Amino acid sequence: MQAPYAIIDLGTNTFHLLITTEKETLHELRRPVRLGQGGINQDHITDAAMDRAKQCLTHYKQVAQDYRVAKIVAIGTSALRNAKNASFFVSEIFRTTGIEVQIISGEQEAELIYQGVKSGMDLGSNNSLIVDIGGGSVEFIIANRAGVLWKQSFEVGGQRLIEKFQVSDPIQQDEINAINQYLEVTLAALKSAILEFMPDVLVGSSGSFDTLSEIYCLQNQIPYAPDGESPITMDFLQSAMESILKKDRKARMQIPGMIELRVDLIVVGVVLIKKLLDIREFSSVRVSSYSLKEGVRSVMLK
Repeated sequence: MQAPYAIIDLGTNTFHLLITTEKETLHELRRPVRLGQGGINQDHITDAAMDRAKQCLTHYKQVAQDYRVAKIVAIGTSALRNAKNASFFVSEIFRTTGIEVQIISGEQEAELIYQGVKSGMDLGSNNSLIVDIGGGSVEFIIANRAGVLWKQSFEVGGQRLIEKFQVSDPIQQDEINAINQYLEVTLAALKSAILEFMPDVLVGSSGSFDTLSEIYCLQNQIPYAPDGESPITMDFLQSAMESILKKDRKARMQIPGMIELRVDLIVVGVVLIKKLLDIREFSSVRVSSYSLKEGVRSVMLK
């Protein structure tokens, strides 16, 4: 039997671990490390965040060893791409855990997300807009099953927006307006690409979209067993987003399917999704439960 691999996605908010062979997922873990907290907009990983990262990766290393993995691939994304102390972070992680962290570009991240999404669902021949809302960056990919037509990573992730706009609880209309104005300018290239390639389907990849799908399943007594794709409808998405924006943190936590990990970031995630729906009227929405780490698997095991 082929020895498994460990793939670690060091996200700005969450660290994900995937233990996998070519054929099957053996184990998955996620932990809210909050690597970007307190330093994301200053391009700095704080000491506290570094300690949380070391603790998490020490645990992940132990899990990987328990599965006798042949290799650990650890990928750093937005928070590390931009951090002035990223090389110190990488050397500290290697010193304390023996794990080598590779920091990838936004372009590479978008490509791997496409590969991950494509490995779990048939995108069809019509164009889709794939959106992956992270804590540090958001990747947008316009693609179909044949390939990528346009892709770009923007540094407008949830943690960045929360800290930049000092979002209240619940979020206020003037804060929503300020974020929208900022996105209008920052995402100008995305708007042009959407108007050029006219994607029909909005595909949300992991993160806030996973949570929205889980809420949908629980409300409609549908078993939630994400394996590549999980269910949602456009009508539900629009009503759920309106409801989330009106609720404070405590009320959001009462929604069946909401998790502590996403309860804060989902608010600015929803503002961003609504902005996309203003730019283009998509015929439908789909949720991919696969993303970066499955893209790494797909590329590694080819």
